[in-house]
Amino acid sequence: MLVQTAALAKRFQMGENVVTALQGVDLAVPENAFCQILGPSGSGKSTLLHLLGGLDRPSQGSIQVDGEPIDRMDENGLARFRRQKVGFIFQSYNLITSMTALENVSFPMQFAGIPKRQRKARAQELLERVGMADRADHKPGELSGGQQQRVAVARALVNTPRLILADEPTGNLDTASGENIMELLAELQRDGATVVMVTHDTRLTKFSTHQVHLLDGRIVPSPNGKPKKSRSRSR
Repeated sequence: MLVQTAALAKRFQMGENVVTALQGVDLAVPENAFCQILGPSGSGKSTLLHLLGGLDRPSQGSIQVDGEPIDRMDENGLARFRRQKVGFIFQSYNLITSMTALENVSFPMQFAGIPKRQRKARAQELLERVGMADRADHKPGELSGGQQQRVAVARALVNTPRLILADEPTGNLDTASGENIMELLAELQRDGATVVMVTHDTRLTKFSTHQVHLLDGRIVPSPNGKPKKSRSRSR
């Protein structure tokens, strides 16, 4: 398994109250899967994704990604893990508004010590892959939502991550743009990446190879009674 958790729990202190976002989550995601985590708002989906990406720490339980126990890592170890193994795609794109598309894609590579010429070449290559090569010099304010998300996908791929984590990547997009992003993520999965995506939109399950349903911080059976694993996509 590329991703595996055991008895995973996350609690937040909210004033005098303790809020349990996740409780007893046992998750297993095979390598080269397209796993969708589904559930209503407040079910713990984004919290789980942040824990898998090392953006937050669990209150208890264990997390292994590509054989590494990330719940035991210090901050330097987590930074290295995120840089080398994970690509993040967010609903709100998180592009730097003062930078062009090319600069946004190349920016994360600075932290890996990649020379400027190589950063530019890699960024151009990725923008071409996501169909945005002709918008390389445009800033986010000059791009549509779908175009910004494509740039965000390109940025997530700069370090050739084993694991792509996508948090509601179609949530701010119209239907056509959302479909395009899903096709792009499915293509990345077919090319060898493992994709874990959070969504509340059950219409998108046609793109998945595996599905996990969350409710009140726990994994529950699929509402339609089908098993969590769906038919594999053709390669």
